[in-house]
Amino acid sequence: MATLPKTDIVLYTSVSPNGQKVSITLEELGIHYQVKHVEISKNAQKEDWFLKINPNGRIPAIVDKTPTPDGKPRDKRVFEGGAILLYLTQRYDPNDKLNYPYDTEEYWEVVEWLVWMQSGVGPMQGQANHFYRYAPEKIEYAVKRYQTETKRLYQVLEDRLAAQAKTPSRDGPWVVGDRMTIADIAIFTWVNCAEWAGVDLARFKNLSQWVDTINERPAVKRGLDVPEPFLLKEKLKTKKGEEEYAKQHIQWIMKGQEADQQKHG
Repeated sequence: MATLPKTDIVLYTSVSPNGQKVSITLEELGIHYQVKHVEISKNAQKEDWFLKINPNGRIPAIVDKTPTPDGKPRDKRVFEGGAILLYLTQRYDPNDKLNYPYDTEEYWEVVEWLVWMQSGVGPMQGQANHFYRYAPEKIEYAVKRYQTETKRLYQVLEDRLAAQAKTPSRDGPWVVGDRMTIADIAIFTWVNCAEWAGVDLARFKNLSQWVDTINERPAVKRGLDVPEPFLLKEKLKTKKGEEEYAKQHIQWIMKGQEADQQKHG
């Protein structure tokens, strides 16, 4: 079994599904890393220092300064969550714990589901979050549009997991093959927040069990709390907590949107 090199990686992140998928992957792989909290509530992701790392001004991003195997210095930045997960498993997962060997059928299936999440679940559920929780005026069409599309995507995953139940696996079923992969992790961090988008996860039996299984993993628990404790689930237990959480986030989301409108509108 191959051993990992001593890594020198900095993760730039904030508590969100996009950031959590990277911190969970790092924790699952046992990779040494440092955390830089990018305070998106203060629009830090749009500051010049961060734009040099990710010109798109979004978290997460990493900078990998781990020397190459032949001892040469490295200063590699990687942005976009899906790209980071592929980079980490390609470079620091020699035993294929969270992926499959390059160019195998299973490898490309992982890529398919990873891209499916990046182009579907993330954007659609993100918009459901916005119009259901943050928009200054309730637009029923927008809320229903994005909640319905989120539910449709969840049903795709529900059906996939039902089919995968026929595949022998440890603790599964999983999205691809016989193990949890970066595809599961990337999708999980969004589905784990379904209630915030106004979607009842209980109607999806396989999906609910899959989320519960992943939530029990020690590395996942650690990764969810990077760079600070993940409080959403606790806040959702009471109406007061739910309202407080929404109010706290509405302020900086609207402020950030106004800044973008002034610059790009």
